[in-house]
Amino acid sequence: MTRSLLSAFALSVATLAAAPAFAADDLCAANLQKIDDTMVTVAPSNPALEKTMRQQIDAAKADQAKGDTKACIASTGKILTQLDNFTKKGGAAGN
Repeated sequence: MTRSLLSAFALSVATLAAAPAFAADDLCAANLQKIDDTMVTVAPSNPALEKTMRQQIDAAKADQAKGDTKACIASTGKILTQLDNFTKKGGAAGN
């Protein structure tokens, strides 16, 4: 009985320790998906912005591919802020 409880406890600790890494990967991927979704509407209305954003997006995707989740999250956060500022100013199609 004690052995199974210790095994269950060890498994729980291991799962909880790994959770932040999975969450960070998910945030990186989620941010990239939000960016891609936003670019579908923003890019046609502003090719210059699309070119500037594309360089940053490619860099963030390269960070993700290297496994540098912190850099990916930092980059995508900046990109999302820039896109949000652009769309709030009425730069996106339909605004």
